[in-house]
Amino acid sequence: MEMELESDPGLIKSTLFYSDQRLCSADILSPSQVCARMEVAVLNFLKALSSPNPAISSLPLISRRSENCGVRTGLLSDVASVFLSHSFFTRSLMRANDAKAFVRVWKVMQMCYAILKEGKLVTQRELFYKLLSDSPDYFSSQSQVNSTIQDLVTMLKCTRQSLGVMASSRGAITGRIILHGNGEESLDCTALGPAGHAITGDLNYLQNLSFQSDARYIIVVEKDAVFQRLAEDRIFSQIPCVLITAKGYPDIASRLLLRRLSETFPSMPIFALLDWNPAGLAILCTYKFGSIRMGLESYRYACNVKWLGLRGDDINLIPQNAFIELKSRDHQIAKSLLSSKLLPEVYKTEVEKMVSIGRRAEIEALYFHGFDFLGKFLARKIVQSDYI
Repeated sequence: MEMELESDPGLIKSTLFYSDQRLCSADILSPSQVCARMEVAVLNFLKALSSPNPAISSLPLISRRSENCGVRTGLLSDVASVFLSHSFFTRSLMRANDAKAFVRVWKVMQMCYAILKEGKLVTQRELFYKLLSDSPDYFSSQSQVNSTIQDLVTMLKCTRQSLGVMASSRGAITGRIILHGNGEESLDCTALGPAGHAITGDLNYLQNLSFQSDARYIIVVEKDAVFQRLAEDRIFSQIPCVLITAKGYPDIASRLLLRRLSETFPSMPIFALLDWNPAGLAILCTYKFGSIRMGLESYRYACNVKWLGLRGDDINLIPQNAFIELKSRDHQIAKSLLSSKLLPEVYKTEVEKMVSIGRRAEIEALYFHGFDFLGKFLARKIVQSDYI
């Protein structure tokens, strides 16, 4: 149970780490800085317990609901990203439905403190099994751990990586780019097989990578199978490009690498190749704006990604027997997208068309015209600036 609180200056100043009045963000901190913030939190909690009128204080946390988010655009950038403002909810030990969530925050903080003191990094999955072993009465699912980590991010105003929790990456990269790691041999991605180079989940490593490229475009591919087809066809020899995939919904590591590339090569446009369905558009929006769930960090990973295809204008290329009926999950995602105040009108038009037709189309349906057609399709759309 979450109790919403209005944005109140008195409440804002009473939080542990006072910051900007309008926008909230998570800082990248050293282990010693994060540990210091944790120690302050514990001391404040103990102070409340030992006061003349002892009480168990509630934890004021930034709300991660859609009502508390907006889109911000940098003054010198065309990148827009999700932000959260200072509207709060509380975790309280005194509310029956909230007591376990309150305790979970302190349990995760204790575990992260130990991890940072040991100089280690763990994945959310590793953290879940350790907590399941140590505190089975409070942790029974991965989602509980993931949500509690985000509670801790909003409480301490630091990034997830700063807590010692690294991304679990599924992504891959290939094409006309050379990766230079600190003290390592350079990796020429044009020499790789169709699976490409696996993107590490260590965000610190990704932050320190340097790049060399003669590509003109970056193409983000939703699906691994399509990524491998394009790599197998060496599409980057025909279209000077870098290919990236997160193999579905984008993980933080893949998003960070894409952001690093966009900052290193600001004149290189980023195009997205996705299925024509609500889930594909949700994936595009995550790359482009970030997620509300991670609203304090979204601006660190957002990129100006342009929607190349598939779009409504492309479905005339799809044979009728290749369309798939929208399922209940598709309708749920479509409803969420249409109700979002973040979604541009041109995107809403696409979703409305999907819903009105009641069907969706996969990228692979273009193989109806031959396995080499996808490369021609991409080249034509890029040359004709057919993207939104």
